[in-house]
Amino acid sequence: MKSFLGKAILIALLAGCDRVPVDADFPKTTTFPQKSISVAAASDLKFAFEEIASEFKKLHPEIQIETTFGSSGNFFSQLSNKAPFDIFFSADIGYPEKLIEQGDGLKEALFSYAVGHIGIWVRNDCSLDLDKNGIAVLTDASVKKIAIANPRFAPYGRAAEAALNHFEIYESIQDRLVLGDNIAQTVQFVESGAADVGIIAASLATASNLQNKGRFWLLPTDSYPTLVQAGVILSWAKDRQACEQLRLFVTSEAGQAILKKHGFAPPGH
Repeated sequence: MKSFLGKAILIALLAGCDRVPVDADFPKTTTFPQKSISVAAASDLKFAFEEIASEFKKLHPEIQIETTFGSSGNFFSQLSNKAPFDIFFSADIGYPEKLIEQGDGLKEALFSYAVGHIGIWVRNDCSLDLDKNGIAVLTDASVKKIAIANPRFAPYGRAAEAALNHFEIYESIQDRLVLGDNIAQTVQFVESGAADVGIIAASLATASNLQNKGRFWLLPTDSYPTLVQAGVILSWAKDRQACEQLRLFVTSEAGQAILKKHGFAPPGH
């Protein structure tokens, strides 16, 4: 009997040798509770915002950003019907202000983040001399199609229309206008050859994928209303704190440096 008990105790002791002490000093990895922000952003922000999101992720690895680009007017309509976005970056300040008036945006979370500019863009194979003739290229007989964003939905389209009226050429070229749903599609019309020339956002003209494909002439800023670009956190945002962190980054020195690199001016300029 004693022999049996001894063997049983020995087996139990040997089995215990395979167990890991609960306080063993193993390397520990840091994990974060995952958060997400759904962003509705104007098309002129496409390249700038991709870089912003990448840099923001380095500072806040726990926050996942999902961005959809489109025209500010279309986003306004969707958000008026409670589209599931958390924060809206508009190409103007008017749409965010309207959302606040409707109770769809948080008044205290309205912010200006940039000023946009527009200009004329042509492909490299175009013979038009932008530097010499400027706005006059639009009245050249060889120009059959002029692309602008649809003024009904896109602030950049309204700015283009205002510039054409400022130079008193709108009526003479109106029948040659082709309208993009947003400023990004306007660029595609010219890039693909569907239009001879386009009035587009400076932020897209300076993008790496267009710089070597065409030439750009910046329109005088006094020829169209200032494009004050603004954002707002939606009243139904899932994670208000995460949205605030993104807002703070975009308006910070680091965020503004990225926007400037992509052709935007800081608010107030």
